[in-house]
Amino acid sequence: MFVFVCGGCGAELTTPLSQVALPAHAHQKYGNGLQLPVLMEAGTFAEDPEPWGPPWRGWEEIHPEEAAARGIYAPVHALSYGAPGSIVIAPGDARGTVLIPEMAGGYCCGLDGADGPNMACEMCDLPVATRIDDCSLWQAVRLAPDAVCRLSLGDADSVPLTWTELVEEGKSTPPFEPIATWGSRLGTNHFWSWSPQWEAAVGRALAHLLAASRGRPVTVPDGLSKEVFQRALDALLPAGPMARRAVLAGPGRPIADRDVDILLVPTHPQTGQTWAPADPGTSAYRVPLPFGVWLWLAFPKPHLPLPASGGMPDGVLRDDPPAPRPRYSFRADPGVFQHTLVRLPAVRSPWLRPIPGNLTRHMRAGLF
Repeated sequence: MFVFVCGGCGAELTTPLSQVALPAHAHQKYGNGLQLPVLMEAGTFAEDPEPWGPPWRGWEEIHPEEAAARGIYAPVHALSYGAPGSIVIAPGDARGTVLIPEMAGGYCCGLDGADGPNMACEMCDLPVATRIDDCSLWQAVRLAPDAVCRLSLGDADSVPLTWTELVEEGKSTPPFEPIATWGSRLGTNHFWSWSPQWEAAVGRALAHLLAASRGRPVTVPDGLSKEVFQRALDALLPAGPMARRAVLAGPGRPIADRDVDILLVPTHPQTGQTWAPADPGTSAYRVPLPFGVWLWLAFPKPHLPLPASGGMPDGVLRDDPPAPRPRYSFRADPGVFQHTLVRLPAVRSPWLRPIPGNLTRHMRAGLF
């Protein structure tokens, strides 16, 4: 457990927190005028290794070699030249801070952090963090890495859950959820949608699938995997024979075919490590999926075909109806997709090079 303190006066700025992996949707901007929940679970923090926040520089100002040194291999609109390593926490875990009114950028429906740190230490007025709660953004507080210090509380190191324990815990992420909107005359309104977390997860994984394709078609398992991946794969990759095959693999899902080309595997929610098969000779490309999304794909939740009556004995599933399905086909998140793809060296390959520049056209076609 750690607590973060002000780098100026040493005042405590957070509750005790444990470190987890940065969520795949941390950089997501979802829709327009929508109300997203808190990014981080209470009592946790994650470190973002990339620069975040102002100042920004447009792509035309950046030499390709400078971008490549930062791990960017294709054009983007702009890059942050803020400090890397910001600490992301839930807003409710912040302590001893006050808002800086003149830095309150955003205000469509809240704060977007575009002006830089908008929270100061209550004791010494040092700008220490940025609160984000505008519409279409995940609510979070980002502690400035050059303005805070991390202190260990001296407790014994907690041991991350094993893969087996994670499967037994069963915290999967449903693919559909209600999304809240701002500005309704009757108050906050909701509609059923594909989960923003799923759209971000598939956007990241889709970039890896394209990189693993080697310019050949790619197939994914039947069912929900095919529903969220196959349409985009067929549209973005050349048609032809010798398709590369992707399968789900991970804890409780052994690899049945050693000739498989691509593995859809989970990332550990606490450590961020990608699951790896026990056989070190496996050469298949590992495509990362957030554990909750992977768990739903690997072990989908069943629904009863008929309602049950009477009491609920142990081992009997509830007869709740399945969640309403969205009225539109699944679309991967374009921002997360681009953010991932431009950071993969394979984006310079002939079959991938045109995709970032044609992203708007693919969005109009309903792929994103």
